[in-house]
Amino acid sequence: MIVSAPSGAGKTSLVAALLKRDPRLMVAVSHTTRTRRPQEKNGVDYHFVDAARFRKMVENGEFLEHAEVFGNHYGTSAEAVDRQRAEGRDVVLEIDFQGAIQIRERYPEAVSLFILPPSQSALEIRLETRGQDDESVIRERLANARLEMSHYAEYDYLIVNDAFETALDDMCCIVRAERLRLRPQRDRLQTLLRDLLSEP
Repeated sequence: MIVSAPSGAGKTSLVAALLKRDPRLMVAVSHTTRTRRPQEKNGVDYHFVDAARFRKMVENGEFLEHAEVFGNHYGTSAEAVDRQRAEGRDVVLEIDFQGAIQIRERYPEAVSLFILPPSQSALEIRLETRGQDDESVIRERLANARLEMSHYAEYDYLIVNDAFETALDDMCCIVRAERLRLRPQRDRLQTLLRDLLSEP
């Protein structure tokens, strides 16, 4: 499942809450060249690597997708996602629209959802109050948000994160509905279907 949103829309908080509600979900921890923030843990929030290591991983084809955002590089490990899928986990990818395009090419069956803020002013307030960036970075993030949001029509679902619990409930409903689609259900219920359709 691809989850995208502009900075400040609440994507990371919503995904964290979704994972607590659903143990079958696993987030793909991205690699990044970005500097680690004080509260972040390597291997949990991101795999923090230097630019040379990141370039080598790109050259070796180790990423499902990678993109440059605000001068930093981000990438999703192909091996980690494939391993989680082989274990029967549903994998959540927190990526921007550039990465989403690359993932859809490799996994056309991927489900995608875009999280919108309730307004531009709410987005600006969220960016200012989280206290992570100076004013110039906030302006850059707001300008980039409009570009990011202009790609909303490329996604399967749209969620407005106005009331957090409502947005979280919406995400849970999407996960549940997607698991009930014919193909995943048919794969899971092969034995039952064979039994139900066999002659008595």
